Amino acid sequence: MDLTSPAFWAALGSIIWVNILLSGDNAVVIALAARALPAHQQKKAIFWGSAAAIVMRIVLTIVAARLLQLPFLKIVGALALLYIGVDLLREDDDGDDDGVGKGQGGMLAAIRTILVADLVMSLDNVLAVAAAANGDVPLLVIGLAVSIPLIIFGSTLLLRVMERFPLIVTAGAALLGFLAGEMLMTDPAVVERFGELPHAVINTAGAIGAALVVGVGMLLQRRAVKERTE
Repeated sequence: MDLTSPAFWAALGSIIWVNILLSGDNAVVIALAARALPAHQQKKAIFWGSAAAIVMRIVLTIVAARLLQLPFLKIVGALALLYIGVDLLREDDDGDDDGVGKGQGGMLAAIRTILVADLVMSLDNVLAVAAAANGDVPLLVIGLAVSIPLIIFGSTLLLRVMERFPLIVTAGAALLGFLAGEMLMTDPAVVERFGELPHAVINTAGAIGAALVVGVGMLLQRRAVKERTE
């Protein structure tokens, strides 16, 4: 690893750029998970959630090629994303106290949500990052570490937008459902059984996943409101 080499800086720039481009959906989850916390805990959850997710992504990148060949892994990940999307929508209606009473447990729960969602959604993304690193692990670590403040900034900005436009929370949960539908249809077990599916089928599965998350999430919201008013 020659720090004076143009090739080093070109590869480092590629890793940072690819990671930023592919982390848009991750930033949505980070902002959604932190939104339910009190204001003084939001920045901590975003920082520690993002940092832990990057460390996990480094490990995942090293073994990603083999992981993605395992059948049913994406199916399990898709189910996890559906659950997270519904749970984030349900929690959005939970906070009639605006976060009052949510202590350290709430922040740890938010960090756990960030980690699980980042793990699931990064399965495909890390392949592009690994390709940019070209097998150079120290370069990979530096590139992903430099990406942390940029992802934190994006998540913090998105959090502020969500506070002003609550509808974006529903859109973010729908995005998780869409990604879950896509992920399920591209699992090696599904491909082995049905072959490579057309993009239209994959996109339709994504739309169904988005509708499922929003529908179930809103149903749980209404049920919670009804229970509070009775």
